[in-house]
Amino acid sequence: MVEPQERKTSSKVTRKGQITIPAHFRKKNGIKEGSSVEITDMGEKLVIEPVPDLLDLVGCDKGKYDMTRLKKMLDESRKNWR
Repeated sequence: MVEPQERKTSSKVTRKGQITIPAHFRKKNGIKEGSSVEITDMGEKLVIEPVPDLLDLVGCDKGKYDMTRLKKMLDESRKNWR
């Protein structure tokens, strides 16, 4: 049987204003020690989202672009700029 995904949980705030993100949320969202999160004030609630590490994005566009075409576009842009 597949367990339903938890969408809400509670966590106590310490005197220093810190909270603990439950382990299952950290694991699901790839949040590790030293990771950054973005906190957005939505008026009635706060939204906490992980900020991706730039090193995790290395190679994500591999094979997506043709270098010859990109070079041609850059050359045309430089030509129009001058």
